[in-house]
Amino acid sequence: MAKYSAKNKTSQATQDEAMKIARGTQKPGQTKEQTRLIAQGIQKGIDQYKKQQKAKARELDKKLKKTTAKLHESANLAVEVKEVVVYKQHWLPWALLVLSWIGFGAYILVIREGI
Repeated sequence: MAKYSAKNKTSQATQDEAMKIARGTQKPGQTKEQTRLIAQGIQKGIDQYKKQQKAKARELDKKLKKTTAKLHESANLAVEVKEVVVYKQHWLPWALLVLSWIGFGAYILVIREGI
């Protein structure tokens, strides 16, 4: 068995705030016991509200993690696709280069014979 119960743990600030609200709404002729019971009800409401907010925050965090994971996954896929791209060059520029060098060589030979 646990030495301390986690269910009944509430912060002192929550208890003080609940008591302050209960005293603020106190009606004339109301006993201390009634005020204490009202403060307990307010405290339970505050605790329940905090639990709901924590649950919402956890759900939002889970959704955020899922979306960022999907975003990173799609970014990784896009990078992989870019790495697979193969560039093919056409043969025409190379053929023209070779022909121009052959023509240049023939021109040089013709000039040497002519001199």
